[in-house]
Amino acid sequence: MQELIRRRRRAAFVGRREELRLFRENFAVPPEDDRHRFLFHVQGPAGVGKTSLVREMGQLAAECGAFVAHVDDGVPDLPGALGEIAAQYAQQGRAMKPLDRALAAHRQRIHEAVAAAARAPEPEVPSAGSVAVARAGVVGLGLVPVVGALSGVVDTDRVALGADRLRARFRSHEDARLALEPERALTPVLLDELAGAADAAPWLVLLFDTYERTAPFLDRWLHDVMTTDRYGELPANAVVVTAGQRPLDPVRWDGAADFAAELPLRPFTETEARGLLAAKGVVDEPVIAEVLRLSGRLPVLVSTLAETGPTAPDDVGDPSATAVERFLKAEQDPARRAAALDCALPRRLDEEIVRAAVDRDGDGRGTGGDGPVELYAWLRTMPFVSPDRRGTARYHDVVRAPMLRLRRNTAPALWSAGHTRLAELYGRRRAALEEELRGAPGRPWMRAEWRALCVDELYHSLCAGPRAALPGVLRAGIEACRFDTAVAREWARAVTDAADDTDADHLRAWSDDLRDALADEALGALRVLELLLSRGGLDDVGRVAAHNAHGLRLFHLGRLREALTDHERAIAIDPGDPWGHHGLAVTHRALGEFETALRHLAAADEVAPGAEWVARDRGETYRRMGRPAEALPWLDRAHALDPREPLTLGSRGQAKFVLGRPREALDDLDRAIDLWPDYPWALLRRARVRQALGDLRGALDDLDRAHEAAPDAPGALSDRGDILRFSCHHEEAVAAYDAALALDPGHTWAWGSRSLSLEALGREEEAVASLDEALRIDPEYGWAREQRQRMVGADTA
Repeated sequence: MQELIRRRRRAAFVGRREELRLFRENFAVPPEDDRHRFLFHVQGPAGVGKTSLVREMGQLAAECGAFVAHVDDGVPDLPGALGEIAAQYAQQGRAMKPLDRALAAHRQRIHEAVAAAARAPEPEVPSAGSVAVARAGVVGLGLVPVVGALSGVVDTDRVALGADRLRARFRSHEDARLALEPERALTPVLLDELAGAADAAPWLVLLFDTYERTAPFLDRWLHDVMTTDRYGELPANAVVVTAGQRPLDPVRWDGAADFAAELPLRPFTETEARGLLAAKGVVDEPVIAEVLRLSGRLPVLVSTLAETGPTAPDDVGDPSATAVERFLKAEQDPARRAAALDCALPRRLDEEIVRAAVDRDGDGRGTGGDGPVELYAWLRTMPFVSPDRRGTARYHDVVRAPMLRLRRNTAPALWSAGHTRLAELYGRRRAALEEELRGAPGRPWMRAEWRALCVDELYHSLCAGPRAALPGVLRAGIEACRFDTAVAREWARAVTDAADDTDADHLRAWSDDLRDALADEALGALRVLELLLSRGGLDDVGRVAAHNAHGLRLFHLGRLREALTDHERAIAIDPGDPWGHHGLAVTHRALGEFETALRHLAAADEVAPGAEWVARDRGETYRRMGRPAEALPWLDRAHALDPREPLTLGSRGQAKFVLGRPREALDDLDRAIDLWPDYPWALLRRARVRQALGDLRGALDDLDRAHEAAPDAPGALSDRGDILRFSCHHEEAVAAYDAALALDPGHTWAWGSRSLSLEALGREEEAVASLDEALRIDPEYGWAREQRQRMVGADTA
């Protein structure tokens, strides 16, 4: 019967081909070869198929002629594990009689120790050595079968007293060691027996499954057996496999990479999952899709659902309860099990988040006696919880998904209340950060730490109430899309994750549309705004904001005339919208239509009187018109309204530089960069000022910083070329111009300036060719034409 069951299991086994290939090929590599691995550690969450893989590895090893022993959490201690190895080797024709006798003697000595402990009179005081041994777990803490059965009635001191009495009666020191230190007494016997077995088979294979439970009493022992000679020699043809939910202890097994292989298991690939379903007779595509969705491709769940023989999607039951039971099998405390479900709601964990997740009664505690500190510490010991890059912790996705489904489907009120508490927590954190950032340059969406808090707040709001929260979430998306596709993609994660976790159809539709829109890296944010305008159900305030954001995206794409249309639509909806006038002003300014820009700024001043940004943009417009003297009063006014605005200081510094006041310009630019260290435009302008003041090293440092802040922009590199050219470092100047042109081959200014350094180096033909390229790109580039005529003569120009 057992053999038939094994055959059926093997026939049903699919996937894990790469792991099995590595294990199989290891038997073709002799132990003396550095490529040979003596230890394989299979690691992954519950239900991922570790036991099935280990079983298959055992069958494969047997086919290679190995003696194989498989030990799991059915053994309570080290002697029990050694007994399993001996029994299974005996079934394969290799009896270990000396080990069997030693184990029997050990059990007898333990029985005697327990009996003596039970008879110990109360007044006796055990020796310090006996207490230390007992408390270490050798015989006192349930690590031995007989003592474990009596551990509720026989305390450690009584066991230690029994050990003292036995010591006096033991015939030898070896008898005492056998009872009280079985590891030291039994392991050499095991190694002697394995040495004999090694002569009778090409390989010895020891499989330790469910290692997260047996590691407390096996891991240190196994490490010592494999890496030290404390107990004797382990045959070189022994291969050990451990399989558990956690990685190998990084401290104990440090340096093991040269003899051990980690085999991390993840859920099945879709191909592997489909293979298992096909083997179980599930071939209907809608049924397969539903099984894949509900199982998360977790092997145990794929198999469980396939065994029910579903013939239609509605036949596929939700396996969440089965999955959660497997994940929490080791925890019997119902309060902690409930807390584990509560803490699956947040996407990451810290003590404060744990408090919000479990605080149903407002007392800062869960349903049991543990507070958030204790619960967080406990959760971090769970194999499905691991640290993340933010210094917090998170559930493994394979574990979190079925926990979320179970909580949503079986306790919708707890689901909604928990997400509401978490949304409120993230809202408080976001508001606190906004207060901290008050007066700092830029908008909050520019800051990664603020975005992370906002996205989590939006996600939990959607989970708590998918329909009620959606309009506000979409409105927040307009602001995110003002920046770029990467920021918009972060915002959209709140919608897509909530769609996955709530299974709400209307969120799923939005998630799919947002994913399609954001697939275009260059135009993703623009496409999302178009989606919001076409079907977002926005009110007038939202439509105005969306048109202005859409116009801004078009502006950054260089589609200036189209951008004007958006801002005009915003003003048509709300003539009092200052940002529509602002968008029109900066767009007309970029088109060189300065007077029109000033008219729109005047209109903005009427609807937002005294606004700092109106004064600043008026000053900037005059500066770009080449009228710095008229620009300064407006920039001074803007600075008086907001002394911490770096854009104003940068613009004013450049105006002062043009007016021949470089020291004052440097002061303004210094202050602008202090407020915004990665302000590329100000760094470029300060480099020019420093060059003018004779500070070549400082100028080049600023250009380095500008290039780091905007590595894809050629401006810092072409400016470096100019500064080096002015300083007669022409070879370095040409290299800088070439680097700028590698980023932007259409940068005519760099082609033209490069020609002057080439000419200074005596490379006239290359200099003329550089000017020719500038003129090819821009035939109206008058300066380049003049320089070419000067170099080759008017007749041949």
